[in-house]
Amino acid sequence: MKLKKLPKIIMIGVALLLVIALAIVLAINFWPQEQKVKEVKVLKSIDEYGYELKDNKTKKYKELFKELEDILREDEVNQEEYAKKVAQMFVYDFFSLEDKAAKTDVGGVDFVHPNAVANFLVNAEDTYYKYIESNIYGERKQDLPAVDVVTVDSIEETEFAYNNEMHPGYEVRLSWTYTDDKFSDYQKNAIVILIKSDIKYYVVQI
Repeated sequence: MKLKKLPKIIMIGVALLLVIALAIVLAINFWPQEQKVKEVKVLKSIDEYGYELKDNKTKKYKELFKELEDILREDEVNQEEYAKKVAQMFVYDFFSLEDKAAKTDVGGVDFVHPNAVANFLVNAEDTYYKYIESNIYGERKQDLPAVDVVTVDSIEETEFAYNNEMHPGYEVRLSWTYTDDKFSDYQKNAIVILIKSDIKYYVVQI
């Protein structure tokens, strides 16, 4: 009787070993991926204005942030230069997709008026950011545009009606290039409207 039960015991043992082996394979394949997700850190901030520079930004963006910091550290801030730099940084960050982790990683949000952020994000994710593949594990093969140089073509003082109130601001015309000619058909110019609220300039229209 014991000899007849042996094959059944062996089969159970083999099945158990297969389950354990499968669990080990799955653990090896998927657990390291969880560890690869890098935590974004703040490198520096301009506290009075609430601007932060994070370590996942490009070298070019970091240079623009330094220029913004220099403008805002002056004893008397040059308002026109401040507005121009905000417009440049907004365009650079929004239209550069190469450094974005996913379609929800929308650039330029730091410069958008708080009351407009929700709609801005929805519109961006449904249009320009719609087809960005996830890159949270650094394995994306998709070719995406990166802005190279943003040029301020003109800037004019203006008053803009926002939330039923008139606000002082600037109308900034900009043009830009991409780091690769393959993206030459992408948008390359825009008019950005900024308004001043308290001490900050915000993008309210593009």
